[in-house]
Amino acid sequence: MKSPTQAKPMDGVAVERNAIPPLSVETPNVDQPRYTQKETLLTMLGVLLVMLLASLDQTIVSTAMPRIISELQGFDRYTWVTTAYMLTSTVMVPIYGKLSDLFGRKSIFLIGVSIFLFGSALSGAAQTMNQLIAFRALQGLGAAALLPIAIAVVGDLFTPRERGKWQGVTTAVFGLSSILGPAVGGWITENTTWRWVFYVNLPIGLIALGVLIFLMPTLHRKVAKTKIDYIGAVLLVLGTVPMLLGFTWAGGDLPWLSAQIIGLFGFSLVALVGFFVYEMRLAHRGEQPIIDPRLFKNSIFSISILVTMITNMGMFGSIFFLPLFAQGVMGVSATNSGLLLSPMMIALMISSIISGQLISRFGKYKWVAIVGLLITIAGMYLLYRLNVHSVNLDLSIAMIAVGLGLGFGMSTYTIAVQNVMPDKIGESTSALTFFRSIGSTVALAAMGSLMSSAYVPAFHNALPASLKQMLPAKLISALDNPNILLSPDAQKQLLQQFSKYGPQGKVIYNQLIEAVKVGLTQGIHNVFILSLVLMVIGLVAALFLKEVPLRGSRSRKKTQDVDDFTTDIESVSPSMLH
Repeated sequence: MKSPTQAKPMDGVAVERNAIPPLSVETPNVDQPRYTQKETLLTMLGVLLVMLLASLDQTIVSTAMPRIISELQGFDRYTWVTTAYMLTSTVMVPIYGKLSDLFGRKSIFLIGVSIFLFGSALSGAAQTMNQLIAFRALQGLGAAALLPIAIAVVGDLFTPRERGKWQGVTTAVFGLSSILGPAVGGWITENTTWRWVFYVNLPIGLIALGVLIFLMPTLHRKVAKTKIDYIGAVLLVLGTVPMLLGFTWAGGDLPWLSAQIIGLFGFSLVALVGFFVYEMRLAHRGEQPIIDPRLFKNSIFSISILVTMITNMGMFGSIFFLPLFAQGVMGVSATNSGLLLSPMMIALMISSIISGQLISRFGKYKWVAIVGLLITIAGMYLLYRLNVHSVNLDLSIAMIAVGLGLGFGMSTYTIAVQNVMPDKIGESTSALTFFRSIGSTVALAAMGSLMSSAYVPAFHNALPASLKQMLPAKLISALDNPNILLSPDAQKQLLQQFSKYGPQGKVIYNQLIEAVKVGLTQGIHNVFILSLVLMVIGLVAALFLKEVPLRGSRSRKKTQDVDDFTTDIESVSPSMLH
């Protein structure tokens, strides 16, 4: 009996005939389809408007949330406004990505933008907190299509080598939104009604919608089978939503080892295992799974997923907890904290544009990824060195270093993956976005628990022994939460109480506040240490990233020159040689 014939090994994995059909990851010798300059530029205008719209939404809304919960009387459901949006926008990302590969970017993109704008209008008109939560979930359903498909459109319009400079520009949009969002949200909240933080999406979105409808090319590749994977979609939802809820509630609303959290994680595990088993079965039959398991056999895809998840988790350690450190330890006012991250985001914008230009110029991406991680590690180390005596300059230098490093790496892995999977651009790009979002949620829960668990013992250790004996235990336990550092009114009331005892009372008050600052600093230090460790792990993983030269205009020009030379030689008649 003949032994089964083996297909070409793919990243060290031999694929047998009659097994799962191999997924081609060979780099084609031809460039991506070309479009007219007018089509390209106008489509990119629409894409950038959509990306700005989606990224601005989060920063604007978060600024207005205190006013919203005050008017709608929904403090007890405060987090659900964000949680509902996060759940729907995360779980739908790979589904939209696959659908855009099957039915074309334009149609799915337009559906996503339309749903997002409809959800924005309804959110602005919400009369109760429950309505707002429901409409934000609907808005998230549309938002899930915006960012990953926008990045995939860049992959369709440009060759891999040309994508670098455009991916750098799209990354810069996120930095711009982080700077504009708090300022715009604050101005809207102070000068108009909070409802305009949602209505402001409509004019920008309608302009983008018009550009995309009338000027964007179809960007549709022909696919033999277009059967939608409904069962896979249901299993993905059933696996992802409980996991995200578990990480959101664990350590805060519910203990990590509570029956509810364990039940959510257990249910999620069963559903996700079922999802990947079913997707493997579809791949075996040659159908179209939402996330093709064969993608992970490609080392560039797998390492890119790993590095983006790890670095995104580390990034959250700096972005989410820096305002807490600045307000709580350094005493920066809440008003000024809205612009606190500006140095980091400006540096991110600059470095993302520069790195994109370098990738396009040299056609190499691995060295850019490694340099970015090295700079980020240096920045994380500077964050770790911050203490209760640090000044604004220390914080700004550390943030600039982190921003420069993150900007170098944010779009690099998308370019690398799209380069080796030209026929799976939507699916692979959305998978990167999906796993990046999962990493963010996991990091937020883990780092929040880490900070809280480190704060209490550090606070008690920083208290002088004389104060522990002098002050009632009830007062000390009330400071087991560092919220007093974020409330000037609470600090003023506590100072007034201690001032009754004269100068000695003020000394005791200052010692208490100093101990709280020391405890909070230690808790955030632990977060920065974890972020630093994650970045180092990401650097080690990036060293194994394969370098596949980017296809693009430079190589195409060389090929054209060779063809022209060959044609000229063939046109020479023998008589001309004598």
